[in-house]
Amino acid sequence: MPKGYWVSVYRTISDPEKLAAYNKLAAPAVKAGGGRVLVRGGGVVAHDAGIAERTVLIEFDSFEQAVAARESAAYQEALLVLSDAVERDFRIVEGID
Repeated sequence: MPKGYWVSVYRTISDPEKLAAYNKLAAPAVKAGGGRVLVRGGGVVAHDAGIAERTVLIEFDSFEQAVAARESAAYQEALLVLSDAVERDFRIVEGID
Protein backbone atom coordinates (compact mmCIF):
# COMPACT_ATOMS: atom_id res chain seq x y z
CA MET A 1 0.00 0.00 0.00
CA PRO A 2 1.49 3.39 -0.98
CA LYS A 3 2.34 5.78 1.81
CA GLY A 4 0.75 9.21 2.08
CA TYR A 5 2.56 12.49 2.61
CA TRP A 6 1.65 15.97 3.74
CA VAL A 7 3.75 18.54 1.93
CA SER A 8 3.57 22.12 3.20
CA VAL A 9 5.55 24.94 1.68
CA TYR A 10 5.09 28.26 3.40
CA ARG A 11 5.09 31.29 1.13
CA THR A 12 4.85 33.83 3.97
CA ILE A 13 4.62 33.78 7.76
CA SER A 14 2.91 36.95 8.99
CA ASP A 15 2.26 35.92 12.61
CA PRO A 16 4.94 33.67 14.17
CA GLU A 17 3.02 33.54 17.48
CA LYS A 18 -0.04 32.01 15.81
CA LEU A 19 2.22 29.59 13.97
CA ALA A 20 3.76 28.53 17.30
CA ALA A 21 0.30 28.02 18.81
CA TYR A 22 -0.72 25.99 15.75
CA ASN A 23 2.41 23.83 16.09
CA LYS A 24 1.54 23.00 19.71
CA LEU A 25 -1.86 21.67 18.62
CA ALA A 26 -0.86 20.22 15.25
CA ALA A 27 2.03 18.08 16.52
CA PRO A 28 -0.09 15.81 18.76
CA ALA A 29 -2.86 15.72 16.13
CA VAL A 30 -0.39 14.54 13.49
CA LYS A 31 1.10 11.95 15.84
CA ALA A 32 -2.36 10.67 16.81
CA GLY A 33 -3.14 10.34 13.11
CA GLY A 34 -0.07 8.19 12.57
CA GLY A 35 2.12 10.87 11.00
CA ARG A 36 5.90 11.04 11.24
CA VAL A 37 7.62 14.36 10.65
CA LEU A 38 10.48 13.92 8.17
CA VAL A 39 11.24 17.61 7.50
CA ARG A 40 10.32 20.73 9.48
CA GLY A 41 12.07 23.94 8.61
CA GLY A 42 15.82 23.74 8.21
CA GLY A 43 17.81 24.71 5.18
CA VAL A 44 16.06 25.22 1.85
CA VAL A 45 17.55 25.77 -1.57
CA ALA A 46 14.78 26.81 -3.95
CA HIS A 47 14.95 26.48 -7.72
CA ASP A 48 12.73 27.60 -10.58
CA ALA A 49 9.59 29.19 -9.07
CA GLY A 50 10.35 27.80 -5.60
CA ILE A 51 10.33 29.89 -2.45
CA ALA A 52 13.06 29.38 0.18
CA GLU A 53 10.75 29.49 3.17
CA ARG A 54 9.67 26.94 5.79
CA THR A 55 8.97 23.46 4.36
CA VAL A 56 7.32 20.57 6.21
CA LEU A 57 7.09 16.93 5.08
CA ILE A 58 5.09 14.38 7.08
CA GLU A 59 4.80 10.68 6.24
CA PHE A 60 1.81 8.42 6.91
CA ASP A 61 1.48 4.66 6.38
CA SER A 62 -1.16 5.25 3.69
CA PHE A 63 -2.71 7.99 1.58
CA GLU A 64 -6.06 7.35 3.28
CA GLN A 65 -4.48 7.78 6.71
CA ALA A 66 -2.97 11.11 5.60
CA VAL A 67 -6.36 12.36 4.39
CA ALA A 68 -8.10 11.20 7.59
CA ALA A 69 -5.51 12.94 9.78
CA ARG A 70 -6.08 16.23 7.92
CA GLU A 71 -9.84 15.89 8.45
CA SER A 72 -9.58 14.96 12.15
CA ALA A 73 -11.20 17.19 14.77
CA ALA A 74 -7.84 17.71 16.50
CA TYR A 75 -6.15 18.97 13.34
CA GLN A 76 -9.12 21.14 12.42
CA GLU A 77 -8.74 22.82 15.83
CA ALA A 78 -5.09 23.53 15.03
CA LEU A 79 -6.10 25.08 11.70
CA LEU A 80 -8.49 27.46 13.47
CA VAL A 81 -5.60 28.73 15.59
CA LEU A 82 -3.40 29.13 12.50
CA SER A 83 -6.12 31.06 10.64
CA ASP A 84 -4.48 33.86 8.61
CA ALA A 85 -0.99 33.63 10.15
CA VAL A 86 0.57 32.05 7.07
CA GLU A 87 0.17 31.63 3.36
CA ARG A 88 1.13 28.10 2.40
CA ASP A 89 0.80 25.48 -0.28
CA PHE A 90 -0.51 22.36 1.50
CA ARG A 91 -0.87 19.09 -0.39
CA ILE A 92 -1.58 15.48 0.44
CA VAL A 93 0.19 13.22 -2.02
CA GLU A 94 0.34 9.48 -2.56
CA GLY A 95 3.72 7.75 -2.56
CA ILE A 96 4.78 5.27 -5.20
CA ASP A 97 5.34 2.29 -2.86
